[in-house]
Amino acid sequence: MNNPKTYKTNVLTLAMLAMSATALGQTVADSTQVNVAFGSKAKSELMGGVSAIDMVDLTRKNYNTYSLDALQAYAGGYTGQLWNMGDALVLVDGVPRDANNVLPTEIEQITFLKSASAVALYGSRAAKGAVLITTKRGRTEGLHVSVRGNAGLFTPKEYPTYLGAAQYMSLYNEALTNDGKSAAYTDEDIYNYASGRNPYRYPSIDFFSKDYLKKAYTRYDGNAEFEGGGKFAHFYANIGLYHVGDLIKFGEGKHNHTNRLNVRGNIDLRLNDWITGWVDANATFYDQRGDRSNYWSQSASMRPTSQYPLTPLIPIDLINPDVQEMQKMIANSNYVVDGKYMLGGTQSQQTNPFAAMYAAGYSTYTSRQLQFDAGINFNLDKVLQGLSFKTHAAIDYATSYNSSIQNDYSTYEPIWTNMNGKDEIIGLKKYGIDKHTGTKIVSGSKTIQTVFFSGQFDYNRQFGLHAVDATLLAHGYQVTTTGEYHRTSNANLGLNVDYNYDRRYYANLAMAAIHSAKLAEGHREALSPVATVAWRVSREKWMKPTESWLDDLKINASYGVINEDLDIEKYYMYDDIFTATGTWWGWSESANSMQTSDSQRGGNKDLGFVKRKELRFGLDASFGKGLVRLNANYYNVKFDGLLITPETLYPSYFHTYWPVSTFMPYINYNAQRRSGFDFTVDVHKQVGDVDLSGGITGMTFSSKNTKVSENVEYDWQKSQGARIDALRGYHCLGFINEDDVVRGTDGAITGYKDGIAVINSNTKPGDLKYQDMNGDGLIDSRDQVVLGHWTPNFYLGVHFTTKYKGFTFFMNWTGNFGGMGVKDNSYMWCYGSRKYSDVVLGRWTPETATTATYPRLTTEGGELNFVTSDFWTYKTDAVRLNKVQLTYDLPENLFQGKWVKGLSVYLSGSNLLTISGERKYMETSVGSFPQTRFYNLGAKVNF
Repeated sequence: MNNPKTYKTNVLTLAMLAMSATALGQTVADSTQVNVAFGSKAKSELMGGVSAIDMVDLTRKNYNTYSLDALQAYAGGYTGQLWNMGDALVLVDGVPRDANNVLPTEIEQITFLKSASAVALYGSRAAKGAVLITTKRGRTEGLHVSVRGNAGLFTPKEYPTYLGAAQYMSLYNEALTNDGKSAAYTDEDIYNYASGRNPYRYPSIDFFSKDYLKKAYTRYDGNAEFEGGGKFAHFYANIGLYHVGDLIKFGEGKHNHTNRLNVRGNIDLRLNDWITGWVDANATFYDQRGDRSNYWSQSASMRPTSQYPLTPLIPIDLINPDVQEMQKMIANSNYVVDGKYMLGGTQSQQTNPFAAMYAAGYSTYTSRQLQFDAGINFNLDKVLQGLSFKTHAAIDYATSYNSSIQNDYSTYEPIWTNMNGKDEIIGLKKYGIDKHTGTKIVSGSKTIQTVFFSGQFDYNRQFGLHAVDATLLAHGYQVTTTGEYHRTSNANLGLNVDYNYDRRYYANLAMAAIHSAKLAEGHREALSPVATVAWRVSREKWMKPTESWLDDLKINASYGVINEDLDIEKYYMYDDIFTATGTWWGWSESANSMQTSDSQRGGNKDLGFVKRKELRFGLDASFGKGLVRLNANYYNVKFDGLLITPETLYPSYFHTYWPVSTFMPYINYNAQRRSGFDFTVDVHKQVGDVDLSGGITGMTFSSKNTKVSENVEYDWQKSQGARIDALRGYHCLGFINEDDVVRGTDGAITGYKDGIAVINSNTKPGDLKYQDMNGDGLIDSRDQVVLGHWTPNFYLGVHFTTKYKGFTFFMNWTGNFGGMGVKDNSYMWCYGSRKYSDVVLGRWTPETATTATYPRLTTEGGELNFVTSDFWTYKTDAVRLNKVQLTYDLPENLFQGKWVKGLSVYLSGSNLLTISGERKYMETSVGSFPQTRFYNLGAKVNF
């Protein structure tokens, strides 16, 4: 917490550092304060495993709408997770909060705490890393105001390509023939649908037609920032509002939108020379209105036609006006669209997304978040020089609920005829009733309350060449959520001791005494210690010859154990479980019987914490008077004692199938290892009037199951020794062709030639064949092998900035390499009664046996072809252009003596480009809202 006096001192110190460029080669950037657990440190004094981003500087050249967007390009080791360990603890101003409830324009700094030494003080909940988001504070004298406004367009990247009605009907007939069944559609049916002569009688439903969707939808946002203060107080406030539209342009979809209003503010107070304090508050109001049609999910499942075709909208002008019964239906309907159309339906499909879009009503998701925290700092130099005390408390309250207008509506199935060459509706079958109550239905109400408290003593003292920095703290929070019996709790004591000699040799001990209610009494406490040492090599006398090109070189290493309960899924997993009512047993031929109480789990009171054991080596270096800066870490993280039910370790009689009963407990047994190397390289160079800066980040990653309780028959089935993220499936040998089957005299398949193993007897030419790993003539789970792994081996990030006079050009790239995925969504796996996409055009037929790219079509199940195999795997390698922005800052002399102090305008594009062999597949959303590019025009005015 800075007060005005401290702030002025820091400014003076930085200025002196910039002018002196001491023998350490330390620059202003090295002295930047980086927020770490329960405090801050100069960047040059960090002990490894920490990356920080100056969001104020980044937002000047890279306007964004999500706080953690594409930050992989700035912090090595961050991929959305930290070192791919799992979900990190997110703390906003030190309190557990959602990252999506704070916008980049509100943020001062984001710190990624990766190493065990960096997160130890947080106890169990940060065992998989922590992300610290620190919001802006007021630090200037007087009043400063800035206003920002943006207008943007979202444009879809790709839509799925599904076949039209005529193609679907033809291929569905082919699938029926393949299965030995009769065709569902006649040639006349197919012709009528292909001709397009009457799209109402012979519809071919295209969810992605321009009739239903816009080419783009808009986002508008603005925010105002106020900061200032004087001798005894500084303040900061941020007020923001945004509105986002929707792609759908008919029915209730025209009104779909998202609105968000936020108000954030804080005050820093200096009560006297030894007491300072702060008060923070934030309120966020979020509303999202949407239709009730399930439009996007239905787009992936609703076929373009069926045996009883659905006409989404029935034109009134094609209804015979002389049939009074139909005219009464029209007159009595509550939902006549634009005065021209009735809502269509069939007996088998009495509701549909098009009718629902017009008549089913709408729903609104409402969320409110209120956050309040306050703290006090006491300078206790008068008690003991270098001693201070800080306390911090927070209360957050969030509530959300859904409200909806839910209408019932009738649909109509037309009966067509052709009179004198003109199609006409001569009858309507009505399904359902029209019912509009106008009453809002409230559901899904949820409240979340977070209570947080911390108190800490800090001691910071310099004794000649010796420096000591220590923290002793108590910290805890509790999150209460509606419908969850147990609160999410974290409580621990922490101790951190830093020592350095001559800023050359460093040692650190960080530890936390933690508590978890998930374990049995007597096992709920543990100590998590982490030790770190560092050596600033560049301070050694024998390094003096390098000082012309080497500014700074520091190496560090740490080892520690963090006890955690994040991987203990539930409470009472240590306890026995018996059913209240179990199995009925009869004891004689008469009706005498009784009901048992069956064991569902054995108890293990000795169940303990999962342990994160970490060995890490790090390096920090600066070259060429700040031209190049390097941060790198090698990490080896083992999670030991993961919970299992040890079926392979206990006798078989611990488990019975009748009655279903088990006495097996959970035990700490399995172990996993993650290891790799992360790095961040930043470059800054001034060339005349051109200022060039950029950076590259990267991370290598590998993982391994080092200990697994398993009992498998074959080596290729083993999980122990394999990657944690192993992708398992069958090895595909191609298509079964006619040469692979044996037929009887009647033409029926009687068997398969030597070496061909099948999943079941329904296998036919055009199905996939797989490698029979164990040679038993059958394809089953024992033939599944490791096909690859889901997680990439290498992550890359690049950012680049060029400044010339008032212009700033910025770009951000990220990439990942070495991972695999499976094309297993409904777009790729078309069988049974599923909708057909364009991939089926490459289907196997006797005529295309040598060129086919897709299995034969079938109306049956997917167990033959649509199982995980390397036929369906693909490389997820990709390089993405996340952001390009051009900013122009108008010359300052234009505003001298005016109430406007500065003006910046900028044009940007986000998610612009993906370079990948599987680009189209990766950018196509199936059954959900499409992925988009975003183009933005914005301006910021300073007053």
